[in-house]
Amino acid sequence: MSLFHLIAPSGYCINQQAALRGLTRLRETGHQVNNAAVIHRREQRFAGTEAERLADVNSLASLTTADTIVMPVRGGYGASRLLENIDWQALTARQQHNPLLICGHSDFTAIQSGLLAQGNVITFSGPMLAANFGAEEMNAFTEYHFWLALRNAQYTVEWQGQGPACQSEGTLWGGNLAMLISLIGTPWMPKIENGILVLEDINEHPFRVERMLLQLLDAGILNRQNAIVLGSFSGSTPNEYDAGYDLDAVYAFLRSRLSVPLITGLDFGHEQRTVTLPLGAHAVLKNTKEATQLTISGHPVLKS
Repeated sequence: MSLFHLIAPSGYCINQQAALRGLTRLRETGHQVNNAAVIHRREQRFAGTEAERLADVNSLASLTTADTIVMPVRGGYGASRLLENIDWQALTARQQHNPLLICGHSDFTAIQSGLLAQGNVITFSGPMLAANFGAEEMNAFTEYHFWLALRNAQYTVEWQGQGPACQSEGTLWGGNLAMLISLIGTPWMPKIENGILVLEDINEHPFRVERMLLQLLDAGILNRQNAIVLGSFSGSTPNEYDAGYDLDAVYAFLRSRLSVPLITGLDFGHEQRTVTLPLGAHAVLKNTKEATQLTISGHPVLKS
């Protein structure tokens, strides 16, 4: 069984019941969970003071336990406040031996991107305590793909993607679209070329999704990649004013401007059903009429 170390660098977990259910679920399945006190911390809308939340991140550099999974309680907002004071050098040095398996998504994308940009540190974009492990019923697909990523030095995710036939490879990176947009022009935005960029978001109207994707395009980021993979964009239902303008229309317009393949349909994001992807690992993407495959390697894994 594994050791989980909880952190809370972002928003206060308003759904305390879900977080405690996730804690219980992990412990009842034989896992050890440390630092559970962060679940209850609160300062305004945040999961504790700036100093407390920063310490959650910086103290990872001094963790000595092996085979440790680091997991945020939830996302929300707050990680952006911490970026300039994170000890990126110490965290990078820590990850060079017996690396922590750092997993999370949403607001945590800011810290994951910073680790990749500042130290080429691989982290996992995947489930978190409250929303996923604390769901009333743990999603079997999500649980399977979480352990698949953390236990296998090479693995393949397969789905029925939409987009042109292609075969691409490169560094896998990305995460939450809005958080990546917020990092453009900062030291915490990875400068990756010829990569495979994966993106997802939640509760963003189709025109807002398009506007953010166009910002990545106009900044020169999208066309410097070998492929773009889009996950879930739930909560993006168009309204009457849109008159047929929806996410499919967004994707069609974007493809007309892109010089690289755009593949959609991956179960990845803020859903109960989501894959886990190691950001910074090597990936090979193959899309055919029959199926889409993303084969990933080069990431840290559990040793026991």
